[in-house]
Amino acid sequence: MEVKIYRQDGSETGETVQLEASVFGIAPNDHAIWLDVRRIQANGRQGTHKTKDRGEVAGSTRKLYRQKGTGSARAGSAKSPIRRSGGTIFGPRPRNYNLKVNRKTQRLARRSALAYKAQAEGIRVVEDFRLETPSTRGITAFLAAQSLADKKVLLLTAGLNVDIYKSSRNVPKLMVRNAADASTLDLLNAQVVVFLAGALGTLAGLLGEAQPVEA
Repeated sequence: MEVKIYRQDGSETGETVQLEASVFGIAPNDHAIWLDVRRIQANGRQGTHKTKDRGEVAGSTRKLYRQKGTGSARAGSAKSPIRRSGGTIFGPRPRNYNLKVNRKTQRLARRSALAYKAQAEGIRVVEDFRLETPSTRGITAFLAAQSLADKKVLLLTAGLNVDIYKSSRNVPKLMVRNAADASTLDLLNAQVVVFLAGALGTLAGLLGEAQPVEA
């Protein structure tokens, strides 16, 4: 698949680039995508949720009234879970939600996400450029020139581009990532994936060598 290369001002350069078939041209594997997205979301959970049970809430352990002869149900202390000030029954406890997925499956998931974007014509390649200083106005002008101002955009750079990253922090629908660090979830959340020319080669080199595996 060939895509056009654009300049920073949105005009066409007249050149095209061939997308790596082993990355952008595979049959997407939905199960691999599901596994990797599940891993990313699970690993993002802190797992610090906690409630107090009857042994941890403040209060007296004195028996509220005698066992028999009152006509009421038996009652223990005010810390009983059925009391308003009592502990919580089977409440959440701190735990580790981390999941592991094989690296081959993670690579397959990213290739599948990129293949979906290529099929939906959601891939754009722009010549490498740099901003002299961090500028929100500069990056919004770039998006407007590319007719992407109202879309969710993932901008992939070759390596860490500090000025572009800082410029994007106040732009609501824009996310900037080093191409090597872009996750499956990042790719799926974007309507359009914009590659700086150098980033395209970085990602193709990172994912292109691995062969698709059967789910």
